[in-house]
Amino acid sequence: MIMQPNRKPPRWRKIPKDQFYRAEAFLRNREQFCVSASARFLRIRESGGHVWHLSGSNGEISALLLHSNRSLFPVFNNNQHIPGPRFLSRFLGKVHIHALQGLREDTQLLEQLMEKQGYYAAERIDYDLMSSDIMPEPKAFAAGPKGLIIRAPNDRDVDELIALQAAYEKEEVVPQNGVFDPDVSRLNLKHILSTEHVLLAELGGRIVGKINTSAESFTRHQIGGVYVRPDCRGLGIALRMTSIFTEGILARGKGITLFVKKRNAAARAVYQKAGFKILAEYRICYY
Repeated sequence: MIMQPNRKPPRWRKIPKDQFYRAEAFLRNREQFCVSASARFLRIRESGGHVWHLSGSNGEISALLLHSNRSLFPVFNNNQHIPGPRFLSRFLGKVHIHALQGLREDTQLLEQLMEKQGYYAAERIDYDLMSSDIMPEPKAFAAGPKGLIIRAPNDRDVDELIALQAAYEKEEVVPQNGVFDPDVSRLNLKHILSTEHVLLAELGGRIVGKINTSAESFTRHQIGGVYVRPDCRGLGIALRMTSIFTEGILARGKGITLFVKKRNAAARAVYQKAGFKILAEYRICYY
């Protein structure tokens, strides 16, 4: 009888930079589901961070774990039998993690491994991950009140945009027990205006809404920062703004992804009218 050699259990290992092309291929194959992680991978490739990989029996990458700017991004490829990284306790003892995000099932697995190390999330938020690769229906471009203007920002908009960005962050970004920092918010806005695609909604001479990209991966943009003033909601402003923004990105040959809070039924309905489909469940944990 031929004895089969004992196979060692798979181990997480840091992937060397000269092997990053393997990680890129892995991410590209599932890009729709991990735009945020792919965007962080591109940032890590340029400016530093950590990328760990798990290899299958044939040496192929079966899972990735990325660390960048105090955030962890698990990409486990539907693998429900992920071994705990041996380095995790040592790593968590040295680095404070602010956020963990990814597909819900991947995030849950890593969250459980972190809890074994005494690292518990202060808040977790579940989202629907949505995607679009088709132009919105023509009627979506006619939504909104008469006189609504969708345009790019200019220098004269900054003061209004500061207030709009602050309102957006307080409502959508700051964790439940977090503290809003106006200086950080201004820096966030400055970064968005200098690096992302942005459109504004103007009605009656004032800015009533905004939309911007928040990440760019290999072939896709991620939409974020969508906000309409509370007194102007329900008028179709978000639908026209999203449709025009989507049209511009698709015309450049890019696909689009976003995630929307599960409890935000109104926003999800807007995105569906603009041609987005639900792909999966997404989760962000804050620490």
